[in-house]
Amino acid sequence: MNRKQFLQFLALMPLNAAAMKLNELQKIAEPLANTEKMPVLFLGHGSPMNAIEENEFVQGFRTIAGTLPPPQAILCISAHWETKGTFVTAMEHPRTIHDFGGFPKALFDVQYPAPGSPQLAKDTQSLITKTTVGLDTQWGLDHGAWSVIKHLYPNAQVPVIQLSIDYTRPPQYHYELAQELKQLRNKGILIIGSGNMVHNLGMVAWDRLNESYGYDWALEASHKMTGWINNSEHQNLINYAKQGKEFQLAIPTPEHYLPLLYTLALQETNEPLNLFNDKPLGGSLTMTSVKIGK
Repeated sequence: MNRKQFLQFLALMPLNAAAMKLNELQKIAEPLANTEKMPVLFLGHGSPMNAIEENEFVQGFRTIAGTLPPPQAILCISAHWETKGTFVTAMEHPRTIHDFGGFPKALFDVQYPAPGSPQLAKDTQSLITKTTVGLDTQWGLDHGAWSVIKHLYPNAQVPVIQLSIDYTRPPQYHYELAQELKQLRNKGILIIGSGNMVHNLGMVAWDRLNESYGYDWALEASHKMTGWINNSEHQNLINYAKQGKEFQLAIPTPEHYLPLLYTLALQETNEPLNLFNDKPLGGSLTMTSVKIGK
């Protein structure tokens, strides 16, 4: 949009819309500028209660936030938005989705009013050539996104969009699709995968959910995962279904694991990597989180 088109746009707008701040309109009109390379995160989000509880894991999220350059926006791949096909949220004001049950009212009262970014949604759509990406205006921010992002940016000032997980596609597909997002790291976009590496709710020891406790199979799977992550052995992680019984128990369904692959796919050669919140919970869960980049 050139200056003449921009002024014509203003003239045609209704009065209340024309009252928008000039700098907000300029952000809409201008393409994303180049920035220093943004880090990439995988966040083990655990229970939705982490949104309102004070514990070592939310402290870990806050600590890692202090190491991040200020982002222009966030692109989140959450375990809790599975679709047939691939979609990206494209609304100005995403709703806070309380996609869970059986928790205290205080958790349902939480709102995370971060703005959306229709422009980033369109940019993301145009970057991905592996599939056709739909622009979604119905979803919002599910708890895989807002329950952790609220600890990074409690003022909800950073625009957030979500990219869905196509449940019909295999792990290699997701890894390759994620690689098409690399340019966004140079545009000030913080990309976050949100899930859990080891996630078997059917085998949780509920009486030990607040303990750093893992079953032998969970610890073995977690140890192998973190070793491969540290050594950039991504193909072993992509082929997790071939890694034996421990991995079958650790990943009975893929939705919480796949966001890890989106994060790892964005790692450059010899790029620094940091594990944090690396602890098991309740026998069959891990909170292990990953930061890639400076």
